[in-house]
Amino acid sequence: MKQTPPPILVIAVALAALAGMVDVIAFLALGGFFAAFMSGNSTRLAIGIAGNWHETAVAAGLIASFLGGVIGATLLGHRLGAMRQVGIMALVTLLIALCALIAVPGAPIPLMLLAAAMGAENALFERDGEVAIGLTYMTGTLVKLGQSLARAMAGDRDADDWQRWLTLWLGFLSGGMIGAGLYARIALTSLWVAVLGAALVTALLWLRTRTAPAQQQPDADQHG
Repeated sequence: MKQTPPPILVIAVALAALAGMVDVIAFLALGGFFAAFMSGNSTRLAIGIAGNWHETAVAAGLIASFLGGVIGATLLGHRLGAMRQVGIMALVTLLIALCALIAVPGAPIPLMLLAAAMGAENALFERDGEVAIGLTYMTGTLVKLGQSLARAMAGDRDADDWQRWLTLWLGFLSGGMIGAGLYARIALTSLWVAVLGAALVTALLWLRTRTAPAQQQPDADQHG
């Protein structure tokens, strides 16, 4: 994360905001389930298994959809080469758009497309075959922020990446606030704002791929 170029950091923060928006919309629409926060859904799954089969089915479906998104996006990325990030973001945009088209209040199955989109989004930044920047799970981001702050407090002059971790978390928080405000006014129609945001990031990645030197085109997944 410390050596992540500013353009990539901006895109990562924008995608964290997208995840926050989508997660809040799903949470409000489903009464306490998540599109991006799989730790929360795992907790709901455990509670559901103890006696509520409807909650069990919803939580398990969201987790499976998220996992499917990660797998699908990773396989797609391996086939696309230099266009990997563009292809993955196009998939994310398509999944959110499909959800926006068919979502109805209280129906969990359409919103599982959002979980798949958030899983796919996490495959965007890769290093050595693993996630380089987590875009939807802020627990890890806060741990990194705390560790960086601790190093800075201990006198480590190189521990200046806390600002980037904080910015990523603030991006998620800001997106969540926007999602909450939009949902209160236009309910599930707010998903189209998320579609627009995802489409804009896809276009930015396409332009970046087109303008970057050939040897640097896959560079976004080389930084953590």
